[in-house]
Amino acid sequence: MKILLTGGSGMVGRNILEHSGAKNFQMLSPASKELNLLDAQQVSGYIAERRPEIVIHSAGIVGGIQANIAQPVKFLVENMQMGLNIIMAAHSTGIKKFINLSSSCMYPRNAKNPLSEELILKGELEPTNEGYALAKATSTRLCEYISREDPSYLYKTVIPCNLYGRHDKFDPKHSHMIPSVIKKIADAKREGKQTIDIWGDGLARREFMYAGDLADFIFYAIPRFENMPQNINVGLGHDYTINEYYDAVSNVIGFDGEFIHDLSKPVGMKQKLIDDAKLREFGWKYTTTLEAGIKKTYDYYVNEVGYD
Repeated sequence: MKILLTGGSGMVGRNILEHSGAKNFQMLSPASKELNLLDAQQVSGYIAERRPEIVIHSAGIVGGIQANIAQPVKFLVENMQMGLNIIMAAHSTGIKKFINLSSSCMYPRNAKNPLSEELILKGELEPTNEGYALAKATSTRLCEYISREDPSYLYKTVIPCNLYGRHDKFDPKHSHMIPSVIKKIADAKREGKQTIDIWGDGLARREFMYAGDLADFIFYAIPRFENMPQNINVGLGHDYTINEYYDAVSNVIGFDGEFIHDLSKPVGMKQKLIDDAKLREFGWKYTTTLEAGIKKTYDYYVNEVGYD
């Protein structure tokens, strides 16, 4: 079976390509030079020529709070254009199976946790990543509409919780929390610092899953795709405070300094925990513990990313 994977050079895409399940398929993962997802005509031509049986859309402009606040236009426009281009190109070419990778960022900011799939577009979005969330909600709805108009088109959306892991970004301006914390604490230990700042009071709760587990879910889902829900959350089903993540990273790295909370900084949503009821019914569960995932990510940072 031939699979077209967008975003093959990103964290999610590279974890999918590294997964043992990938060897059972012919994986197409064109770089942006070969396939510019912002060019609708080029996307349509590529899919029409290669005709994959399944498209997995994992490409996107991603980043943490700082990046989302600084570039809301880019996060909205480019993510929306990529999603619309690849989905409509697959649909017009007659590709029957599409896996759209979305984000729990599109859930309403004040929704009651845990966040169920039915809450999409049921309330105001979190302002710090609203552009990204709008783009993801649009692609999710488009997949629903296509499947509703013609049920033979299985265009479904996977909604992961926050992710981290191998091939993550460790630049504080563009990275998510865990890789940013790994770099911050690793640098502090190396430089002999005794204090590290935490944005806010550290009591906000987040759910982070190791990216290799999401790749495992993808290859679990493919042979069971007809039975997978239209929209499905994929995560742990439990969360931790920001302070607990800092503690876990400190334990892995061996940092014994002090944390200082900067209450002037934004913290985003107070909690973002997915409801994993449909995931459990589908029969899949993560396998990587927080400590094991942080260790694998830290080892990747030290041995493959490298730092001075």
